[in-house]
Amino acid sequence: MPRTRPGETRQKVFEFVRDRILAGRPPTVREVQEALGFRAVQTARAHLERLVAEGRLVVERGRARGYRLPGHPGSTVLVPLLGRVPAGPLDTAVEEAEGYLPVETRGRGEDLFALRVRGESMTGAGILPGDLVVVRRQPEARDGDIVVARVGDEATVKRLRTRSGRVELLPENPAFAPIVPAPGEVEILGKVVEVRRRLE
Repeated sequence: MPRTRPGETRQKVFEFVRDRILAGRPPTVREVQEALGFRAVQTARAHLERLVAEGRLVVERGRARGYRLPGHPGSTVLVPLLGRVPAGPLDTAVEEAEGYLPVETRGRGEDLFALRVRGESMTGAGILPGDLVVVRRQPEARDGDIVVARVGDEATVKRLRTRSGRVELLPENPAFAPIVPAPGEVEILGKVVEVRRRLE
């Protein structure tokens, strides 16, 4: 039986982990062991630690699925896909965790979440029904930012406008009316920082 060339097995480990991370679900050490056919979990862990030492992977200690791809200048993190948000009239946001989305970021990955857009009020900004928006949690935003905002128990994605201290949530589709909440009634959940769309 031919022997594996030096580094060949480690490259296979890297490719398996990379593909799983990009698919949105980094593997556990045991899953690496099973996928590569190692007899012991320690063998898989040794390969992973060597990849970390080489700078090909980064790891969050203490997490079962803590391996990430290093990025330049940011890194790839897994962002929770929390459900749907209306881009239309105010409606209840549906929070059903659907999995994770790999996102490259320079900042703190734990400040990000993703939502699936429902509705057509933001088509003029290039946000279509079914798109995914990546949102950075922040309680404030600048005039003109696209935000996810909650008014009472309902949420929406809109462009923020402030006039004399009053918040307006503007659609990007003339078929929809602006939302003008009463003072103190609106809460900014975060700013939209990325939009993703599947073409098939």
